[in-house]
Amino acid sequence: VHVVESGGGFVQAGGTLRLSCRVSGDMFAIGDMGWYRQPPGKERELVGSTTARSYIHYADSAKSRFTITRDNDENTISLEISSLNIEDTAQYYCKVSGFVSEFSGPADFWGKGTQVTVSS
Repeated sequence: VHVVESGGGFVQAGGTLRLSCRVSGDMFAIGDMGWYRQPPGKERELVGSTTARSYIHYADSAKSRFTITRDNDENTISLEISSLNIEDTAQYYCKVSGFVSEFSGPADFWGKGTQVTVSS
C-alpha cells in the first residue's frame, strides 16, 4: 500500500492551495482518510478526516478555511486551504485507515508528506 501526497510548495499569504493524496496498492477496504499537519517545532495535528461514506470531520482550527473532498472511485482525498497565512506553514500528511485483506486487522498507512511554506 502506498500513500502519496502532492501539491505542496511555496505560496504567498492570502492565496489558495490544493493538496492531493492518492492510495495505491491492494487494499481489501479503505476506511477513514485524513489530513494531518506538523508545523516546524510542533507536534503533528489533525486537520480533518472523512469516512468511507464521506462524512467529514474538521478540527476546530480548520473549520473555516479548509475543505476536504474524497473520491472513492479514484482512492483520493484532497485538501483545499484558502486565505493561507504563515501559521499554515507545515508538512502535510495523509493517513489512510483500512484492511489489506478480509482476514487482517485494521491498519493505518501514512504518506511521507508534502511541505507547504507560506510567505508574507
